[in-house]
Amino acid sequence: MSKRVVVIGAGVGGLTTAAVLARAGLDVTVLEAHVDPGGCAATYFHQGYRFDAGATLAGGFYPGGPMDLVAQEAGVEAWPAHPAGSAMRVHLPGGVQVTRHAGDSRWEEYRAVFGTEGVRFFRWQERTADAMWDLALRLPPWPPQSLTDLGATAATSLPWLARQERAAFSPALLLDAFRPVAAHLRDAPESFRLFVDGQLLISAQATSPRANALYGAAALDLPRRGVVHLAGGMGAIAETLAEAVRRHGSRVLYRQEVTRIRTQEGRPAVVETRRGESFPAELIFANLTPWNAAELFSDRLPASLRRLSAIPQDGWGAFVVYVGLDGARLPPDLPLHHQVLLRRPLGEGNSVFASLSPAWDESRAPAGHRALTLSTHTNLASWQRLAEQDRQAFEARKAAMAEKLMAAAETAIPGLRTAARLVLPGTPLTFQRFTRRKLGWVGGFPQTSLFRTFGPRLAPSLWLVGDSIFPGQSTAAVALGGLRVARMALQEL
Repeated sequence: MSKRVVVIGAGVGGLTTAAVLARAGLDVTVLEAHVDPGGCAATYFHQGYRFDAGATLAGGFYPGGPMDLVAQEAGVEAWPAHPAGSAMRVHLPGGVQVTRHAGDSRWEEYRAVFGTEGVRFFRWQERTADAMWDLALRLPPWPPQSLTDLGATAATSLPWLARQERAAFSPALLLDAFRPVAAHLRDAPESFRLFVDGQLLISAQATSPRANALYGAAALDLPRRGVVHLAGGMGAIAETLAEAVRRHGSRVLYRQEVTRIRTQEGRPAVVETRRGESFPAELIFANLTPWNAAELFSDRLPASLRRLSAIPQDGWGAFVVYVGLDGARLPPDLPLHHQVLLRRPLGEGNSVFASLSPAWDESRAPAGHRALTLSTHTNLASWQRLAEQDRQAFEARKAAMAEKLMAAAETAIPGLRTAARLVLPGTPLTFQRFTRRKLGWVGGFPQTSLFRTFGPRLAPSLWLVGDSIFPGQSTAAVALGGLRVARMALQEL
């Protein structure tokens, strides 16, 4: 095949698509505005530290899982992944702690902290997640955008549904397709609801009253299936994929911000960059948000992009604090991932996720030091308004939020502020500047419905990848989406 392909954006989704297509023999060029790959899952260097920019929790590397499938089809020889003993420790108000394990000890933990209600909920969650991941890993085209897609979805889904019927599970799945996770928490105590809502917010971008039950069950499954630590940080995923693209004879070009897509007779023709270069393309894959993709068209917008609101209506931004630490001042055997839940409403510093670089990874910090990323969900529009109307108030809010995250994180990491040698706060506008994402929107759409995500096919030979398409956020989900789109595009050649 001699088709010329341009992938816009070297995030995990775009690079997965690029590697699969390059391995299939297509001539692929990846254009990335930044100096490193990864986007919101990049790792950047500052004053001797390598900080994970956004995403910090890596899962899906188990045999037969999303990252295993990606490795097989993208020609990745090995991921630089080291299995973790536990996924994270969750800190609840009152000093209650819950460690999320992958092994059978998780049941003892749930029973000890939450009683029979916790066990009942997670038995529903795990059974439902097993069914949903079994379907998702078969890569059905979702949502269907053509009769061909509909046929392929039916061919994949009907045998799967028949298996659920034999297990007498299909009625429950049907009910859960149209109700939220909260339907399974009606008699739960507030401490358990808070725990589930905190976990859902980082995995589905919505809490139990709004998160779809089927999606929520699958999203909550990441700790059970095991997480890994990546040598060099989260950006190692994108760097490994970029190397696969190059090894298959294609290109990944940095400092090439795309400014325009030109079409001819409704099909892609040329991609132009800010440096004045033009790249002919017969297929284009935009690893962008729908809003960013819409800004690139000089001709008529694809129909799905014409329906966009002015800004992501209920999407989230992230407020992040990057901390360089003196490792000698940290408690020994400290878990690497923590979620601190203080109070409702969650987000805005009331819920904080903390990820610490492993002591064994000497590439992440100067000798004897560690890199820490703290983050909380935050409202996008409020930061934008302050930046435009009152810069002094913007800076004051940034300082106050950074202090709030540091105070919350000290619950999980005693002595944090004493150990801190470098503290760098970042607002959604920081994400907008470095990732180019509209307003700094991160995490994809809140998964309130199975139909919430965009269909990946924007127009003939023009595709969308990333966290805006099914199955949504997380590096594993984004990679799986990129693999699915690559397969669909190859079938249409």
